[in-house]
Amino acid sequence: MFRKDLITAEIQRLAEVLARLMGLKLEGKLKDAQVLFNQSMENNFTLPISILEGDDLAAFENWLQESNLPPEKLDSLSEFLYYELGVSEERNKIIAPKLNLIYQYLSDKHKIVHLVNLHRQKIIQQYLS
Repeated sequence: MFRKDLITAEIQRLAEVLARLMGLKLEGKLKDAQVLFNQSMENNFTLPISILEGDDLAAFENWLQESNLPPEKLDSLSEFLYYELGVSEERNKIIAPKLNLIYQYLSDKHKIVHLVNLHRQKIIQQYLS
């Protein structure tokens, strides 16, 4: 029960950070939003920006396997990355394949499939084509 409470609290905190991030974008404070996004990736998900921003999909896949993040946290990471899509075509090419890997990893390793994620995977295909 204690672990579940900790995970729930962490997910709630991440949701608050995501809401703040989206608010900054809506306010047009894109530099502040990028700083918050980068900090969240490194501090909350231990995902180095160099791996996220890099072209090496294998490096991201290695990070994904080695990070051993619980499925709830991976789902939160997918939320952060999903809302990065549509920023620019270049950004889409960087984020979409990695987001697709997260959904696949959730499905294969954790046997978790959400209807929302299935719909998002279809949307991601636009960015991968």
